[in-house]
Amino acid sequence: MSFTHSVFFELEDGSPAAVEELLRACREDLAGHAGEEGFFVGARAEGYEREVNDLAFHVALSIRFEDRAAHDAYQVSDRHARFIERCRANWRAVRVFDAEG
Repeated sequence: MSFTHSVFFELEDGSPAAVEELLRACREDLAGHAGEEGFFVGARAEGYEREVNDLAFHVALSIRFEDRAAHDAYQVSDRHARFIERCRANWRAVRVFDAEG
C-alpha cells in the first residue's frame, strides 16, 4: 500500500531567496530515496486566496513511497537528518500529513 508524506513549511524569513534555498535543499537531500514513487516540492501558488485556501506556508513538499517501510527508512536516513539540521533554523512552523492508500 503506497504511503504519501506531505510537509508544509512556514518560514521565519519568507523572502524569495529563502524560499528558493529551501526548495533547493529539498531537491538535494530529499529526492531520490529508495522506494520513492513520486516527488514534488514547490512554493505556495500566489493568487489563490479563497476562504478554503490555507496560506500559512511558504513551501509544500509531497513524497509518495511504495509503502510505509520505505517512508520509515527515509525518516531515519542521513540525508533527511542533514536536511533538518541545515534548514530548521528558518522554520516558523512545520506541518506533516501522512496518508496510506
